[in-house]
Amino acid sequence: MKKISSVFIIFLLVSCGATVIKETGKSPLFEVLTQQSDGGGNIHFYEILTEPNEIKMLQNDKQLKNKITAIDVQRSNFVILNMGEKSTGGYSVAVESVQETEKNIIINVKESSPELGTMVSQVITYPFCVVKINSKKEIIIK
Repeated sequence: MKKISSVFIIFLLVSCGATVIKETGKSPLFEVLTQQSDGGGNIHFYEILTEPNEIKMLQNDKQLKNKITAIDVQRSNFVILNMGEKSTGGYSVAVESVQETEKNIIINVKESSPELGTMVSQVITYPFCVVKINSKKEIIIK
């Protein structure tokens, strides 16, 4: 009986000493920092921000300032997708997919509009999306 107890105690002590294995996988290729139906600019444009002084503009935004670190400024690019002024609600702009090649990052954008006959808010909106790309490669937007 003592032998079984000793084996059990040794087993218990060994299993208590197990270590946690940290995940070493890469961070996701992109992250949507914000996607809103209102608050964007009044013209349709896509803008790629790569320089620290450009990214500083995003860090000054109250909704984004806690989502962008100093390391992000050095290692990431940012993309602003802006649909411009829309006469009603129901519009949106989003990232459909992001692909990384040897030389660049390809972003496929999806713009959505309300279906004909759908009830939507009768208010002017400015849909936009801000995306962090975890790479400093050249970005191509499609």
